[in-house]
Amino acid sequence: MKRLCGILVVLLMFSVSAWAQHGEGKGEEHGGTAGGHIPAHGPEKAPARPHQTPAPKTAHYNDAAGHPNAPHVHPDGKWIGHDTGPGDRNYHLDHPWAHGHFTGGIGRDHVWHLVGGGPSRFWFGGFYFSVAPYDVGFCNDWMWNSDQVVIYDDPDHVGWYLAFNVRLGTYVHVMFLGNH
Repeated sequence: MKRLCGILVVLLMFSVSAWAQHGEGKGEEHGGTAGGHIPAHGPEKAPARPHQTPAPKTAHYNDAAGHPNAPHVHPDGKWIGHDTGPGDRNYHLDHPWAHGHFTGGIGRDHVWHLVGGGPSRFWFGGFYFSVAPYDVGFCNDWMWNSDQVVIYDDPDHVGWYLAFNVRLGTYVHVMFLGNH
């Protein structure tokens, strides 16, 4: 009986350890992993506009009472603030994809846990990213060592991805910096 109890204790210790590590910096299947709504897909491609000018620095995104003054996604899947199109110079890169493409998993089925850094360089699951300079002010309330994010392709701005913060419902443009 003592031997059986000892085996059960050891098995329990391993199972608790494995459970605690589930999703630690890795993409995990969607379903009860987040406190907020995760968009089913990224934004639609914005219509092309001739002679596109950048969005003004004083842009307001709080389109309804209680909504954040940052780019965000409505529960119906509408991406607020992602309508400037491919001509927006705030997101122009001379060398898009300089560090390659992110291969870790894109979309709602891949929820990642931030494990360190800040806007200039953050990481999860061995992948490194940087927030677009224009968007840094929109992620002041992100918890860089614990928030959950979902990465989406940016259909309009070559070389950028969109990092959606599950806790806040907001997103920023991010550049992939590589992996180790």
